[in-house]
Amino acid sequence: MNAPDLSTLTGLRSGKPTFYPQYRGAAERLERVVHALELISRALVRTVEGPETLICAVAEAARAHLDARWVAFALADGMLPDAGPRRLVLGPDATPFLVDNVEGPPLPDEVVTCLGDIRSARTGRAPVIDAHHAFVPIVLEGGVVGAFAAWTAPQRTLDTTDGAVLSILASQTAVALQNSALYQRGQRLLEHAEHAYAEARRTASDLAVRNAELESTQRQLGAAHRHQVLDEERHRIARELHDSVTQAVLSAGMQIEVCRSGVSDDERRERLDLAKDLTRRAVEQLRSAIYALNHSKSSDRTSLPGMLEQLGVVHMPDDLEVSVRVGGTPAELSCDREHALLRIAGEALFNAAVHANATRAVLRLTYSADSVLLSVADDGDGDPKQMRLMLRMAANNDLDGHHRGLANMQARAAEFGGTFEVARARLGGVRVAARIPLGDRPSGGDNDNEVER
Repeated sequence: MNAPDLSTLTGLRSGKPTFYPQYRGAAERLERVVHALELISRALVRTVEGPETLICAVAEAARAHLDARWVAFALADGMLPDAGPRRLVLGPDATPFLVDNVEGPPLPDEVVTCLGDIRSARTGRAPVIDAHHAFVPIVLEGGVVGAFAAWTAPQRTLDTTDGAVLSILASQTAVALQNSALYQRGQRLLEHAEHAYAEARRTASDLAVRNAELESTQRQLGAAHRHQVLDEERHRIARELHDSVTQAVLSAGMQIEVCRSGVSDDERRERLDLAKDLTRRAVEQLRSAIYALNHSKSSDRTSLPGMLEQLGVVHMPDDLEVSVRVGGTPAELSCDREHALLRIAGEALFNAAVHANATRAVLRLTYSADSVLLSVADDGDGDPKQMRLMLRMAANNDLDGHHRGLANMQARAAEFGGTFEVARARLGGVRVAARIPLGDRPSGGDNDNEVER
């Protein structure tokens, strides 16, 4: 639609002062136009207040300009979905008879019909201006999105000036509705962004708190791990001292005790030399327990059967006869496994001589495909049942320092996934047996039938 020219807005077709009546009428129309444009501008600047406020202000501007009895506004279905209200009817004295879906008193039939035509898009794109009725479509981007309609009283006759004003109002309303919808969408996006930002700040704060808690937990776990390592090392040192130094010192004491009895001078010197050697060995073992508790990994170390032979000669007094027997095909063992088996054998032989008053002991080492079995049987007066009870008490830490030998032997076997048993020996005394896997996996079978019980 072409923009209205000045003659259309004012109705003034001649500037000559001789046409005074025409000039006066034009001046009145111009005054109405200026007033109408002022109303329109006031309505359109309310875009940021939302579509509902905008539409109500526009409808009131049209009603005030036309002195209309009825003003109707409607948007076509499916157009400007974010705008609202979709329908608005103002009656006499600006009384709202219909706001969207809120209906008031009954409407005239012509108003109801007009609203239905606008909503269903059954109207044309050209404005219709009659003497007492005006219909102006709202066109946006080449399509009709809605319309204004007005009905005036008999004393108010519409002319082309009113049509031009309503056309300006309709076109500006279309743009304002779109801008309002965009503004409202932007506001929603801004609110969403602010909410997301606040949520991100809360999340960052929560993460900071959780990170601090995690760091505190890690410090506590580190401290607990260090305490555990120290505790395990303390128990390992205690076990090493019990299985090495204690045995050597007690054995030296036994040799000295024998020297106090009626023995020959040669035997006394021999036993004192042995006691001296045992005490020196105890000092060496104590130093070794402090600095390097593991068995030496030198390539020229004595084999396990050889070390067991030496153990039967050096550690025990002469009145305990120890025999060593090896069965199966010998296999290469790690140093820590050999060390554990050697300590178990030493503790078992020491118990047989000191606690069980045994005179004979059989130390048997049996190799199988996946494990090695060490058994020590004696002819002493030990009670296997009582020893098993002591082992159960050791599991609850109910033993004092005088009865840690059995628990240490069991712990050494368990360190490698092995087993430890106490039973009655065929020699009449006690038989202890420790089975240790050759590798990291537990042993697969039991070859106890090869060993005398």
